[in-house]
Amino acid sequence: MAFIDEAGDPGLKNVRPIDPAGATEWLCLGAIVMRSELEPKTTDWVRAILSEAECERSDLHYRYLTAPQKRTALSEISRLPLRGFVLASNKKNMRRYRNVNAERVQSRQWFYNFCLRLLLERVTDFCFRHAKKERAKGRLLKIVYSERKTHSYSQTAAYQELLKIQAKNDALVLSKRRIRWEVLDWRLNEAVAHATCAGSQLADAVTSAFYQASDTLPPTKWNSEFAKLLDPIMAKENGACMDYGVALQPTPTWKAKLNDRQRQIFEYYGYKFWP
Repeated sequence: MAFIDEAGDPGLKNVRPIDPAGATEWLCLGAIVMRSELEPKTTDWVRAILSEAECERSDLHYRYLTAPQKRTALSEISRLPLRGFVLASNKKNMRRYRNVNAERVQSRQWFYNFCLRLLLERVTDFCFRHAKKERAKGRLLKIVYSERKTHSYSQTAAYQELLKIQAKNDALVLSKRRIRWEVLDWRLNEAVAHATCAGSQLADAVTSAFYQASDTLPPTKWNSEFAKLLDPIMAKENGACMDYGVALQPTPTWKAKLNDRQRQIFEYYGYKFWP
């Protein structure tokens, strides 16, 4: 199973800090992946985390935690039997970009869907590798989204079906990576309310920690400490998190024009930034 959440927004018309008022500079999509038989345990995990962090809330919500509570919560999450993924997109270079193909099919959330595609390429590759290692046939990944009223999940499903058709016809525009359709069936996807789903709450903590480590603009209180605590669970490819468990867009890295504080978290997870 994969639980997916987001931090920031996909708006591109006006983007901070280029525009004094506008959409967030970053859109972060994050996922936690676990074996399906462990999903019933997530409620107990969250309760234990809240207790350890001395948080009186009934649900785990990163934005409402104090700094000491975040430190405790993420330290506890880093010990759980799961893997984390984050796709962090710095949107400055995408400001007022138009996707003509998406406009033809009247997709209002093409940028969100595109970032989700990049995340799923890595998540499904991880699941495919594990299924292959265990010689498991017919094993499919169920995706649970933390529901947002601004999103159309039917559009997301339609986009994934289009990618699947393109993959069969060798017509993918981007081909460096691909979604592993051997383990993904969009009909298994569902969107749930954050407060009712412990798995989504864990995904929120992972995603929001990386957002806080990336975003240096108010009202975010920038801090890279908490995302670093997640190192033990972030997924690796050939021993490295870079461009796998932790993926930065745009590429190459210099295009993002990150400041010194923003670079810290990505350098910690293996990225290099050249003048």
